Amino acid sequence: MKKQSFKRPIILITIMIFGYFIVQNPLSELYVEKLRTEAITATAIKDSLYMEIEQRRKEYEKEPENARIDKVWKKIPGYNGLRVDVESTYQKMKIDGMFDEKKLVFKQVPPKIHLEDLPPAPIYRGHPEKPTVAITINVAWGNEYISSILATLKRQQVHATFFLEGKWAKQNTDLVKMIFNEGHEIGNHSYSHPDFARLTVAETKKELEETNRIIEAAIGVKPSLFAPPSGSFREETVQIADEMNMQTIMWTVDTIDWRNPPTEVVLNRVRKQVHNGAIILMHPTESTSNALEQILIELKDRGYIPSTISELLDEKRIK
Repeated sequence: MKKQSFKRPIILITIMIFGYFIVQNPLSELYVEKLRTEAITATAIKDSLYMEIEQRRKEYEKEPENARIDKVWKKIPGYNGLRVDVESTYQKMKIDGMFDEKKLVFKQVPPKIHLEDLPPAPIYRGHPEKPTVAITINVAWGNEYISSILATLKRQQVHATFFLEGKWAKQNTDLVKMIFNEGHEIGNHSYSHPDFARLTVAETKKELEETNRIIEAAIGVKPSLFAPPSGSFREETVQIADEMNMQTIMWTVDTIDWRNPPTEVVLNRVRKQVHNGAIILMHPTESTSNALEQILIELKDRGYIPSTISELLDEKRIK
């Protein structure tokens, strides 16, 4: 016991002497100083880089735009804004220790007012800043061209919105399912292709309800979009569709393909009229079947994104 008690003070003294020489060692002092300097430098870099990101982020940010009712175009969907995620951006830039706009990280900010917040009104186009173009195909006839149109859309990896007449859908359930199974959107195009401007409220409801019933029975999804035949409607028509949770869809680019013009005429109509947020109206005709591939290729080449109506109306910003 006495021997162990004697050893403990010696061990403690040895440790203290050893520690003293380590701390006083010039090499140790240099190492500690190096670590301290590097830490200060790193902090300074972070501070300056972080501050630069904070200062410059406004150059790249965009305010969200609310959905609104336009005097000419009626309902216009909103468009998300962009905010720079400063912390995530810093984490990407700190490796090089310098500002690089290619490494900016954004968060999308939704608008305060959405389409569903607006009163009933038809939709003619998407947001004017969004480079998306909706491809719509109204179907009440033209079975012989549907397969080729679907094949073209598949080759081009494009989904379209098909507005189906109820009577046609009832007689062509297999084609309805084929269109839906290819990933395309299906909307309501009335039951018997009437002039909705001349229908009573009861007749309008019957046309829409019967078509929705037939389409839902075929694919298990109730349409949320309605395209009145020939673009004819009354204010009550839009109101009734809204009560059935359907947006009334019109167009801004009419191919007039139902007159079976030459392919080049259809192409030129699209070329001259297309714009951001355009809704292109087509039918299953020989003209459209022949022109569709080139239309889609040219739209993509010009920076447009061919899509469905729902994608067009979505508020997600295309960077």
